[in-house]
Amino acid sequence: MVNSRSRRIAPKPSAASPSAKGGKTTKARLESLQQEKSQQHYILRLYVTGMTQTSARAIERVRSICEKHLSNRYELEVVDIFQLPALAKNEQIVATPTLIKALPLPLRRYIGDLSNIEKVLFGLDLQDKRG
Repeated sequence: MVNSRSRRIAPKPSAASPSAKGGKTTKARLESLQQEKSQQHYILRLYVTGMTQTSARAIERVRSICEKHLSNRYELEVVDIFQLPALAKNEQIVATPTLIKALPLPLRRYIGDLSNIEKVLFGLDLQDKRG
């Protein structure tokens, strides 16, 4: 027969506790995380089909969003699935335009014409969801 003993384990300091994470308060930790987020480098891939008017509009919108919200912190690769169908197959692209945020994680996809800027920003984790 195995002799079992119960031991009481002291709880870890909570996030709200000043002793957690080097003495930072929750507010200070949130501000620190927000600053880290504002310095993250984004890797984006936009899938389009040929040089159609829809593709050109999508490219223009993504570049505009990136310049306004990610200035000097992004790489944008535009992939024409007519020219590189293997890449579209690997990424399981079913519709275009499709914008993929590869980094920072988590990976996100936005499918559509990219005309709703607020939804695109939310999809890229650049804006909180409102309403």
